[in-house]
Amino acid sequence: MRCASAGRARLLAAMLLAVLLRPAMAQAEWFRREDAIMGTRIYVELWLDDATQGQAAVAAVIDSMHEVDAMMSTYKPESQLSRVNARAALEPVKVDRELFEVIRASLEFSRLTGGAFDVTYASVGYLYDFRARQRPSEAQIAQALPGVNWRNVRLDPAALTVRFEKPGMRIDLGGIAKGYAVDRAIGLLQARGVAHAVVSAGGDSRIVGDRFGRPWIVGIRHPDDPKRVVTRIPLVDTAMSTSGDYERYFDEQGVRYHHILDPKTGRSASKVRSATILAPTAMQTDGLSKTAFVLGAEEALKIIGKMPGVDAVFVTPEGKVLYTPGLQPADVTPR
Repeated sequence: MRCASAGRARLLAAMLLAVLLRPAMAQAEWFRREDAIMGTRIYVELWLDDATQGQAAVAAVIDSMHEVDAMMSTYKPESQLSRVNARAALEPVKVDRELFEVIRASLEFSRLTGGAFDVTYASVGYLYDFRARQRPSEAQIAQALPGVNWRNVRLDPAALTVRFEKPGMRIDLGGIAKGYAVDRAIGLLQARGVAHAVVSAGGDSRIVGDRFGRPWIVGIRHPDDPKRVVTRIPLVDTAMSTSGDYERYFDEQGVRYHHILDPKTGRSASKVRSATILAPTAMQTDGLSKTAFVLGAEEALKIIGKMPGVDAVFVTPEGKVLYTPGLQPADVTPR
């Protein structure tokens, strides 16, 4: 059983949350709420003895999620991130320290993964509309692709400014902001004395404590069938993220176009079908869960193997399930 052995976890929306997070244990001390924020499902469940404090803690999580969304959404023209995208190619744009640190963390993930994770993918990514089943032409990709390079983002820690070195650049924190929002919410709960909780933002989750002597059981869904699971993992005090090619996508002439793009090509990455990362924080798991799609499971495992306290489960295009040594044996086929 893998409880706190590596110290991490995080549930996903794609991982049977509805079943796993609604146990028969329904005493008044468990407080729950879900909402739609940041373009995804937000879920919080926590235990407190005092009803007033419990309800206030849940409300604080929801308020925190709204605050992160207002700061980092690319869909809100008034957000700080939208201002960065509108002006940073022309002049340094001053931002709050909170946003500055998230951008700085994203660039560190870019360095760590050799650019497989790159927030400037949005320079091409904004041309896709998966709900409308729209994708850019080859000519549009070629024109926008020079804007994709995390090394061309310049940060000034003293002035708290962000600047782009090339025109046409955009950044999108969708690959790390939800993880940050989860960690931020967990910090708020811990400051209130909450010792048993889960906070989830779509596929990014973090768990505090256990379920009173039992771990939280998380099921990783099969890429082709939301009613089937690849494996179940018991978790305590950990964060977990799952990314899949079944989340935001459309199929066209036998090709799946989904939201995880290869920064080098501007096209949907396809070297895995699903990637689940377990680590101490949700920012880590959120950022790393995209990497395998670009690098492939084997290369991603090499990077993760150098990071203490991090484990992974990958589902390959051939249907194999690959695990890091800290989890279960490798090469298990989904059933």
